[in-house]
Order: sequence, then C-alpha cells, then structure tokens
Amino acid sequence: MSDVSNLGAVLALSPDAAAPAAVGVGLDGSGTPLSRADLAARAAAFARGLGRHGVARGDRIAILAANGTDYLAILLGAMQAGVVPVPVNWRFPAATIARIVADSGAKTVFHDSERRALAPDAVPTVEIETELGLWLDPGPFEPISPEPDEAALMLFTSGSTGRPKGVRLSHASHLWVARTRMADDALEGERLLIAAPLYHMNALALALLALASGATALLLPQFQARAYILAIDRQRATWLTAVPPMIAMMLREKEALATADLSSVKVVRMGSAPVNDALGAQIRRLLPNARIINAYGTTEGGPLAFVDPDGAAPTGSVGRPHPGVTVRLAGEGAPDLGVLQVKSPALMLGYHERPDVRSPITADGFYDTGDVFRRDGDGFYAFVGRTDDMFVSGGENIFPGDVEAMLETHPDVAQAVVVPVDDDIKGQKPVAFVVKRPGSALDEAALKAYALAHAPAYQHPRRVWFVDQIPLASTNKIDRAALTARARTDLSPA
Repeated sequence: MSDVSNLGAVLALSPDAAAPAAVGVGLDGSGTPLSRADLAARAAAFARGLGRHGVARGDRIAILAANGTDYLAILLGAMQAGVVPVPVNWRFPAATIARIVADSGAKTVFHDSERRALAPDAVPTVEIETELGLWLDPGPFEPISPEPDEAALMLFTSGSTGRPKGVRLSHASHLWVARTRMADDALEGERLLIAAPLYHMNALALALLALASGATALLLPQFQARAYILAIDRQRATWLTAVPPMIAMMLREKEALATADLSSVKVVRMGSAPVNDALGAQIRRLLPNARIINAYGTTEGGPLAFVDPDGAAPTGSVGRPHPGVTVRLAGEGAPDLGVLQVKSPALMLGYHERPDVRSPITADGFYDTGDVFRRDGDGFYAFVGRTDDMFVSGGENIFPGDVEAMLETHPDVAQAVVVPVDDDIKGQKPVAFVVKRPGSALDEAALKAYALAHAPAYQHPRRVWFVDQIPLASTNKIDRAALTARARTDLSPA
C-alpha cells in the first residue's frame, strides 16, 4: 500500500493476513508461527495499551530481549503509537545497559525473563513472558502519521570507538529501505532465518523487510552453530543472513551437517566482513543452490548502499553503488581508494542528545562512514578497513583488511584477523590470529614466509597464533579488542 507512512505499519505493504509473518524458532529447530493477522492484532493491542499506561507520542521504551515474535509486536506497536522503541544490546555489561537506558530517556524497559537481572532499577520494567498481557488492549488502532523529522526507532552504536551513541532513524528512511529492497528482490513466500540480534541494524532491517514483503521471519533467539543448522533444516529456510565467522562456525559442525537437509537455501547474505575465496568455496560446496551476497551497511547510513544483481562482483566485493544511493571515496587516494561517503533517503536524523559528538554528516549531506574502500577498474567496491583500525608501522600505513585478504589466499588458511601491537622501533607492528583449514599442518614459519613472498615486508605478521575460532563481539562482528588484548598479554615480558 503506497499510503503507508508509519514504519510500524509495514505489514500493510503485503496484506495477505493468513500468511505466516514470523516463527519463533527454538534451539532444537522447533517453531511457533504467528500469522500476519495475529501479529498485526498484537501490535495494535500494544499500541493501545501504551496510551492506557500513559506512554505518549515521542516517549521512548527500551527492549531488552532475545529475538522472538513478541519483540516484533512491541516494536511495531510502539512505532504505530509514535513511541520510539530502543532495542538494547543485552550482551553489554549491566552498567552499560543502564547508561544506554538513561541516555535514551526510556520510560519503561520491556525485558524477557532471561535478562531480568540486566534491567536497570532506575526505571519501571515489564517482563514480557508474564506481564506483557497487562499492556495489551485488544482492538483496532490507527497508526499516527509521522512528521518528516520524527524518529521511528533509536538504535545504539556498539561503542567500539567510545560511549554508545543513540542513532535516530525516521519512519520514511526505513520504509524507503523496505520498498527499495522489495523492488530489487521478490521475497513473498520466502523464509528468512534471522539469528543475529534484533538490536543490530542488519537483523532488524531484514525483519522489517520480511514483514513488508510477505516473507516469513524465522527468529532464532541467538546464534548457536548447531541450532542454526537445525533451524535451516526443520524450518526450510530459503534466505540466510550472517557474518563470515558465523558461517565458519557452522562449517565446523560436521555431525549436524551430515544429517541436515540444507537444500532449501537460495541466498546467503553476508555482512560486516568480506567473504574470502576459501570461505566462499566452502559455502558453495555446502549450499550449491545458494547465491552469495556480500552486503554492506551501517546504522547511521542504512543497510543499503551497494548491489550486485548479476552476481558479477569478484569475491570480497560488495558490488556497485545502488541506483538509489550516491557514493564517493574521500581522501588522498580518491577516487579509487578512500573513506566511503554515502547519501540516500536512509540516512539517520542524527544522534540523540549528543552535542559533544561531531556529526558525521557532511555539509553537502553525505554520511562519512569511516570505512575505507577500494574501487576496481570495473566499478566494483571492496572494503579495506576502518580508519580507526589503520595503524602505522615504521612510517607505513597498514590496513588490517589488506593483510587479512593476503593471508587468506593461502590454501590452508580459512580465516585471518590482523591487529597491531606496540613496538619500540616500528611504533606498532602487525600480528595475526589464524583459523586453519581442517587437517592442515601449516605452521607459523611457513605462513610468515608466505606473507613475505606475497606482500610488502612491512605487512607480514611478526607473530601468528593459530586458534579454533575467531571471537565475536556483541554485534556478531569480529572482536578485535579481545584479540589485541590477548596479543599484548602473550607478548608482554613475564
């Protein structure tokens, strides 16, 4: 329906009321479905209940819970009422969660029973399993018509570069995202498995897309490799969204994979890190019917920037700019190497009450991502690294992504992560954590020699640690801080 202006009313974009909107998936692969009509009724009841409890348009509520169908009902109902939902990262420490709730100004925290202890004492709390019913007032509800600068959602950044910031997102911006992605892909009837947490842009935008397009959101409460495999098999998932370390962990579950039927999978949409040749080949062997999409997006700039409709992008590339998005590379290496800046209707309204933070929006309306990209001769873009991750070694700029990509060309390397450690002579020097391919006898000396033969000497890792898996941070991105801390500890004098 073209007249939908409230993001909480996305279900109206695909009005087949009897179709399943979402399935709450258990860690054993079992599922509890909720029809579009039932989800719409529950969201409307919650919107009415907010008013009955004195929560008014413009107020904020926090959601501190694992993925589930009630999460979606709370989210949609709040937005319909003009109340701003604030999904909270429940993997943060309790003190950080309390700070986020306070910074957001949330009047109430809706939490599940497992996260009761993380809910701050300073504001009222509602346990979803036992108390949500008290906030439901069944009946019809007419969603508010939002103003152009009215926030629909507030998502907080990961805080990897400082105190987490509340990102204000408009109704119009993410309705544009949903409509644009619906025009690019016919998703009606597809079954989208979402294991990443709904407080993360990637998962939340995909859930909204599923609801808007007539697809079904398969909501796994959290990622566990074996549970992920069971969910694909028993729920006949057709779309997967993940980050490369999640798929790498799944590939290690040989026993579960041996008995699972994964033939339903048509698309694997990867984000947050490039897909290397080795991982890409493993995915194609495991899921021969699937198209691999290497996606890119940010909380502030939206989940849509590049597209590869023909599947022509080289491995590791995110494709070419989407026709609805303007991109440019800024800095000394421009126009073929530089910091990505994007402009589209998906850009944030701004940060919530953070006058101390310089706006990343340029004077001419581009969002400066802080991510360095390279453009090849065919116009394909590839992620190089964060400007925050770049370090200087002996006067040479090193982007960890460049070194990782080189190491991952070794046939025995499944995944590599490079971090800096202090050095008295060079200032900083690169070290690496590496996951070997199964059965490999690769050792540190051989990998160092390979690096010296395939890249400038200053890029070669001075130490290599072989690990079973790469740790993930709370947003399912690689936990570089943890690896850096481990490297410094291991290298410190006894």
